[in-house]
Amino acid sequence: MPEKRKLRSAAWFGGEGKNAFMHRSWMKNQGIPDDSFDGRPVIGICNTWSELTPCNAHLRALADHVKRGVYEAGGLPFEFPVMSLGESNMRPTAMLFRNLASMDVEESIRGNPIDGVVLLVGCDKTTPALLMGAASCNLPTITVSGGPMLNGKFRGQDIGSGTHVWKFYEEVKAGRMPVADFLAAEQGQSRSAGSCMTMGTASSMASMVEALGIGMPDNAAIPAVDARRSVLAQMAGRRIVELVEEDVTMSRILTRDAFENAIRVNGAIGGSTNAVLHLIAIARRIGVDLGLDDWDRLGRGVPTIVDLMPSGRFLMEDFYYAGGLPAVLAALDKHGLLHGDAMTVSGRTMGELAQGAPNYNAEVIRPWDNPLTAEGGIAVLRGSLAPGGAVIKPSAATPALMQHRGRAVVFETIEHYHARVDDPDLDIDASSVMVLKNCGPRGYPGMAEVGNMPLPAKLLKKGVSDMVRISDARMSGTAYGTVVLHVAPEAAAGGTLALVRDGDWIELDVAGRRLELLVSEEELAARRRAWAPPEQQAGGYQSLYVERVLQADAGCDFDFLVGRRDAGIPRHSH
Repeated sequence: MPEKRKLRSAAWFGGEGKNAFMHRSWMKNQGIPDDSFDGRPVIGICNTWSELTPCNAHLRALADHVKRGVYEAGGLPFEFPVMSLGESNMRPTAMLFRNLASMDVEESIRGNPIDGVVLLVGCDKTTPALLMGAASCNLPTITVSGGPMLNGKFRGQDIGSGTHVWKFYEEVKAGRMPVADFLAAEQGQSRSAGSCMTMGTASSMASMVEALGIGMPDNAAIPAVDARRSVLAQMAGRRIVELVEEDVTMSRILTRDAFENAIRVNGAIGGSTNAVLHLIAIARRIGVDLGLDDWDRLGRGVPTIVDLMPSGRFLMEDFYYAGGLPAVLAALDKHGLLHGDAMTVSGRTMGELAQGAPNYNAEVIRPWDNPLTAEGGIAVLRGSLAPGGAVIKPSAATPALMQHRGRAVVFETIEHYHARVDDPDLDIDASSVMVLKNCGPRGYPGMAEVGNMPLPAKLLKKGVSDMVRISDARMSGTAYGTVVLHVAPEAAAGGTLALVRDGDWIELDVAGRRLELLVSEEELAARRRAWAPPEQQAGGYQSLYVERVLQADAGCDFDFLVGRRDAGIPRHSH
């Protein structure tokens, strides 16, 4: 009979000494019996529940289902809170606090008597924040997403989180939709617990959790209010106890093959550009050197087969009923684009999970030879305007604009954009290229979701529905358009973007992966001599962020957080 593995929590609770007495005694004030500390695995449930994070407001109830599973498998669960990041309410942007939350997670896990952890996530930045922090600790880990809301409904049509806000607002600006109708859509858009039900960043990252193998099968798409989401949580509670007993740490799941699978899945589902930043950051925490070139190489040849908003027509509820992510995995596997031997926290390989997974609706999950977009992966652009790289989501862009040359109309800041964009005298037409500066990691700070700049009202009224837009910002995964994002280096760091002026010619060639500023080297050198970095008004945590954040091509993590530190046994103080 194999020797039972020594648990990390035994350093707190094991034995008859003074320290064990104190640790057990303090915990017993919650009504915990003696035999709970008999050497069973202690499971931390890391919860981002918050009523200020509406996507995560139901996670308290989900935690109870995880606990039930932990108890059933012979473990001892303890729920603990960490900073919750709600993109819908948090200003200036939840991304500013992703790294801070990851520090909270890492130190909460490392400093406490935890043998394994279940991460409860929902709104988009909570997923990478918790995965980043847990990766640095490298304990056995399962991630459970809160699930998407039910489909939005408004006057007989399905409407999608975020996506229809952009569409309806542009209709209002164009004078085609009354404000009263716009406001009437609010409640119908968000009619149940859960995160955005479009293929925005929350659903993309829930899909990444499943594709990486760090979540249970069907994690991506079960609606938040479907009883099967609670069952999934309970099964995760059972399974995390087994992972601790088998000593299956995160680094055994989050391998290079796992990340390659996730990148290809992101292309097939038409996933958010934000996944680029987050997967790079998570990979580098666990010790996998992932970069922009991997995204471009692995995304080529992957069609977008999931027909979901913002790229397509349907929503996450439809995706689940159609077969969910297993059906996508099966399609990738059939075409040789899945590392089938990659292990998952379920105990089965990715290939086993994909084997025979059915597709119940070929409208929602389309045939390989009839995709929504033939090249669905994130395209990485380089050139004089983006020497460190930039990204575009082809499935959300207008095909006719994917190769384009136009004059720049420049907005120095987002405030400058708001003050200028609807000026009737603004020299702009449908062929212009809208350029937004100083919205990157350091420039905003936090790299806000403002890259999908709404078009000028005067062009919307003429029927213009898309234009090339370029910035060092991000955009919501629920947004759409021919939008070039994450330009690196950013303007605030002195990247070429900082030097662009009104009237400069810019060339975009997505097929050729190029983004060029058509200005001579001599002229750019002269502009650079006259350039000065913008003044930063930051203080407190924001000062730390500005000083230590990496650029977009490196995942916007803090330089001092990259890499694994593992969760050893902290020194006791008694």
